[in-house]
Amino acid sequence: MANKRKRWKLRSYLLSYDMNLIVAVIFLIVFGLIMIYSSSYYTASMSKAYNYDPTFLLKSQAKYSILGVAVMLVTANIDYHKWRYFAMIGLFGSAVLILLLLVPGLGVTVKGATRWIQVPGIGQFQVAEPVKVAMIVFSAALICKYAHSLGSWKVLLRVMAPTAVISLMILKISNNMSTAVIVFGISFLMVFMVHPKYYPFLLMGLAAAAVAAGVIYYTLHMPETDSDSPFRIARIVAWLKPYEYESDKAYQSLQGIYAIGSGGLMGKGLGNSIQKLRIPEPYNDMIFAIICEELGIFGAGLVILLFIYLLFRLYVIAQTAEDLFGRLLVIGVFSHVALQAVLNLMVVTRLFPTTGVTLPFFSSGGTAVVFLLIELGMVLNVEKWGRFKREQEYREQRL
Repeated sequence: MANKRKRWKLRSYLLSYDMNLIVAVIFLIVFGLIMIYSSSYYTASMSKAYNYDPTFLLKSQAKYSILGVAVMLVTANIDYHKWRYFAMIGLFGSAVLILLLLVPGLGVTVKGATRWIQVPGIGQFQVAEPVKVAMIVFSAALICKYAHSLGSWKVLLRVMAPTAVISLMILKISNNMSTAVIVFGISFLMVFMVHPKYYPFLLMGLAAAAVAAGVIYYTLHMPETDSDSPFRIARIVAWLKPYEYESDKAYQSLQGIYAIGSGGLMGKGLGNSIQKLRIPEPYNDMIFAIICEELGIFGAGLVILLFIYLLFRLYVIAQTAEDLFGRLLVIGVFSHVALQAVLNLMVVTRLFPTTGVTLPFFSSGGTAVVFLLIELGMVLNVEKWGRFKREQEYREQRL
């Protein structure tokens, strides 16, 4: 009888959340773990850095995924309205975290980019991930404060300025343009979703398109790149002229395309990728190419459908949120997942220059999965409050 009561209690506890969202997240996590193992076991088994253990990266990612799910469920029980009181702390905390990258002994530099902090006794974590969460909360609180006057250019710039400053700090200090664009893009989309007018964003879009066109024109007509060329310009040149740099700057992206093309409809089978032996760190930002090679169009389509369903659930929750702050939190998480997934898929399929943006839930990275699951925990709490409000209104109508 006691066991039966415990089962009913657990069932009631789980059903108090949006199970559709939770199931989608669990599917993405499990699918991601399978692909991380499949794409990394050979590299890990041959590397001293991974103790010659083929399951090293799988165990590491699984550990962080379990931690992330636990933290997600804890966050789901925290009243999301309380996060608003920590908005300013999040902003200044983000600035401090980024500045800590400059401290000798704390900032960790890999391949010319300082993006990690070494915490004694814990290990490394990527600064950008907590910054994304903090800026979603801060942007939501700031937009709520100026919600009735966003139509003014002065107010619009005031709302966007803090995120722009944080994004520039990420760009200049950590040399991480892709994350800077994502952080700014999240805030941009949050404002766009609630702004009463579209023309300011149309003007900004046209300006961005003009800048992009100018950069492409410049790279197409510039002299031959050399070792002194800025690496971002070199990446764009390699994107536009891949076969001129197939053994150098375009090597990774071309190997990814070969992996996608060789997968066919159903793929070569799980674990049977050949290109993972050639692509540097195939378990990171190029993991979608390995999915295409091993599982074919079918597997790639399944990944895309899972992301579409996750984004659909986030959209539904945003539409039914209790208030503007809750809606903006969910829009921020929606924007984060959508921007990162779309950018990664565009890079892997060569629709965009190489950026280093990872694929949520699939690319290896403990910090990323933990903080993304924290965001989804906030979403679960927003959904719970919205559902309780609808149920209360329904009961009042019945009286």
